[in-house]
Amino acid sequence: MLGALTPAEIEALMLSLKVASVAVIGALPPAIAVAFLLARGRFAGRALLDSLVHLPLVLPPVVMGYLLLVILGTKAPLGAWLNETLGIRFAFSWTGAALAAGIISFPFQVRAIRLSIEAIDPGLAEAAETLGAGPFDRFLNITLPLALPGIVAGAITAFAASLGEFGAIITFVSNIPGETRTLPLAIYTAIQSPGGEAAAARLAALAIALAVAGLLLAEIAARRVRRLSGR
Repeated sequence: MLGALTPAEIEALMLSLKVASVAVIGALPPAIAVAFLLARGRFAGRALLDSLVHLPLVLPPVVMGYLLLVILGTKAPLGAWLNETLGIRFAFSWTGAALAAGIISFPFQVRAIRLSIEAIDPGLAEAAETLGAGPFDRFLNITLPLALPGIVAGAITAFAASLGEFGAIITFVSNIPGETRTLPLAIYTAIQSPGGEAAAARLAALAIALAVAGLLLAEIAARRVRRLSGR
């Protein structure tokens, strides 16, 4: 299938893979922390935190992109400060595309990891505590290994979702060839171009194949990890 793609289309595919990889890797540590808080924590505001985590699932992606533009745009106070002081620019950059994709796919990681943590017998951590293991030791040696199936499944699902993100990315970072034109944006560009139907069909078929492969891989990886961990 790759042989049928033009250099510009391959560039969009490679950019999509880079954006999705950075989005998942960057969101994974906070996703694990938030999932643990929601699964084991008992604190005021827990329901609010849960709602905020899942907000990207119910808000139109365009709204999320607009909020990012308002907060981190080159003329926004925070965005301008980051750009002028630290040289960090998210708007109209592939890093901004990764940030948008990471936020949109964040709930997928949190939910999968949370369900995996909730399935762990709390008695294991309680027994370790009686033997002198501290909170960090219990998390690192008990919770994290046993939650690995959810971590793997959540990361792969989020990766597939990041590959398909469109609304937040085009709103926040625009559609710049070689910089922010990911696979979904390349499909949109082909549809808008005269005679671009064939290119749109090729790219759409590729996007479908990647999405199906990602979902299958998430399930296979989670099952394999569960077998290896004896669960």
